[in-house]
Amino acid sequence: MLVRRYEMPWRPAYEAGAGVVWLTVAMYFAGTWLLGAVPPMLALPLGALCLFMSLRRLLQAVEILRVRSSLGGRGIEVLSADHLRQHWADPAQVFLGFGFEWRPVHAQRLYELAKVDYREFTVPRWLQLMLGQGGKPQPDAEIGLPYIHGVEPVEVPLHRPLQTFEGGTLLVGTTQSGKGVALAHLITQAVHRGDVTVVIDPKNSRRLKRVVERACADYREPDTFMEFHPAFPERGVRLDFTFNWQKPTELASRIQSIMPPDTAGAFSAFGWDAVNVVVQGLVELEERPNLIKLTKYIEGGIEPVLEESLRRYFERSLGAGWRDQPEMRKLLHDAHRGNMKRPSEAASADLMAFVAYYEHQVPQNQRSKVLDAQVRTFRHNREHYQKITANLLPVLSMLTSGDLGRSLSPDPFDADDQRPIVNFEKIERGGHVLYMCLDSLPDPSVASAIGALALADLAARAGMRYNQGIYRRIALFVDEASNVINLPLIEILNKGAEGGLFATCAMQTLADLAKRLGSEDAARMALGNLNNLIALRTKDRPTQDFVVETFGKTAIHTVRVGLSSGSDAHLGDFSSSYSTQLAESFEEVVPADVLGKLPNLQYFASVSGGRIIKGRFPIIDPEPRTGRAAATSERPPVAGRAAP
Repeated sequence: MLVRRYEMPWRPAYEAGAGVVWLTVAMYFAGTWLLGAVPPMLALPLGALCLFMSLRRLLQAVEILRVRSSLGGRGIEVLSADHLRQHWADPAQVFLGFGFEWRPVHAQRLYELAKVDYREFTVPRWLQLMLGQGGKPQPDAEIGLPYIHGVEPVEVPLHRPLQTFEGGTLLVGTTQSGKGVALAHLITQAVHRGDVTVVIDPKNSRRLKRVVERACADYREPDTFMEFHPAFPERGVRLDFTFNWQKPTELASRIQSIMPPDTAGAFSAFGWDAVNVVVQGLVELEERPNLIKLTKYIEGGIEPVLEESLRRYFERSLGAGWRDQPEMRKLLHDAHRGNMKRPSEAASADLMAFVAYYEHQVPQNQRSKVLDAQVRTFRHNREHYQKITANLLPVLSMLTSGDLGRSLSPDPFDADDQRPIVNFEKIERGGHVLYMCLDSLPDPSVASAIGALALADLAARAGMRYNQGIYRRIALFVDEASNVINLPLIEILNKGAEGGLFATCAMQTLADLAKRLGSEDAARMALGNLNNLIALRTKDRPTQDFVVETFGKTAIHTVRVGLSSGSDAHLGDFSSSYSTQLAESFEEVVPADVLGKLPNLQYFASVSGGRIIKGRFPIIDPEPRTGRAAATSERPPVAGRAAP
């Protein structure tokens, strides 16, 4: 017969009274033996039995009090990087703060706490210290319920193998719940391991940036840290997102990924074709494409590229005197006299003659597919062309305006601009750490486009690494992923690990992601590519449901007590009954509403294929400790203030 143990620690420690009674009786037998009132053969065994029962009951009482002593939770801690360095010593392990593995007994305790007022069972501070609970309890003014972390009195440093995080990690939590602090821990460890690190931060967290700079100063060579900020281009680097490619069509796909989606897909497809025609033409002219050139020739017309391409083609195929051929001379004469209708003001007389010669005098089997595409674009109705590229031009204009254009389309021959020019291949080879601020608060559209383009370039780089067999580890961290997520990021989550690119994405709610991707099903499909989940406080019900679905269910025991009484027709006759029933049902490992009550910096996590842990992150103090102890209590947090 299977006997299940039922534990109810949220009650007075009745065992303490029983232990005192047993101890009193033991002392009584000891006294009667010393006075000679009872023979030793009787007094000593009875005294020993009573002493044993006393110790047993007192230990049970201590265990109940020890469990209750942690109901005050744990306050927010601020630890220096030097203090935390011991937890980052093993590069094969990931430090996840302090806490414990969440087991069915903890779920049972949490469900039982929902039935009582936990304040009735907290113990005084002096008793907590006697019971070995030396941690600072959570102040009453802080956000969240302390007893969620207090269902287990013993917490330990949490470490998980690095290889379990190669499947991608999702960090979810509402505003000011501690996502920045969690990212700071994961990024610092990536820098400490020597990973190439890319951080995409839409809102520019100053604390997070200082933590990353401190990690680079502690664990990397000088000049490892690089920064990109659209609002302050003078203090950062210039990024070339069109530098790395193996086929010209990759650039068109990269630009297509940042275009706003359309229902039928026709505008997106034509935008891809428009970019591809320009890129192919520039490659034929041995010019490196960039965003400024693409914008110039898509908005202003393909004519300059087409004219130069035809000149080179005729020189290769017809020789040096190609302009003196009779047919060419006749067409040039007619074009300069205005006998040819120009489709746009940008079309010169020479270009009209060149196109006419190419269309009517060059045999079909000698034509170039690149030139055919350019001629097709040139002949396209200009007004209709502008309409069908209406989705493309605003995006390109955002990325090429003012200082941002010089930052994203760098000119290596500009002697007046001394900022470094980098791309993801150079960042990878140099082992750099790139901190990309997107400045999304004042300009969300531009921020979204920059982030999406960076992710598209990273996805292409991951494919190149996979093809070339390069597996140097790249750690990608995307904060506010719902602002920048696109198909390339989903591809990174799905296949990036094979190319050595490992992603961690942070977001607030499932609804934000669903709005970006078009539906909740699409959002869940994207999140299905992330194997690990770290959930901080979240108030959104669909997000809570997604989290608890990931955590699964466990058996919860419930005690049902029945008491009834009644009287018969005869005076003095009555009946009564008392029954106790232990029932079992499968409930969520973590109740959904508990996720909305978590204190700042505390989380539930599912890692290593279903292992559930309950933990808390300390705040990393980015300032170096000179002449001070690298301990926790030098900068106590302000009560009630949300963690960054």
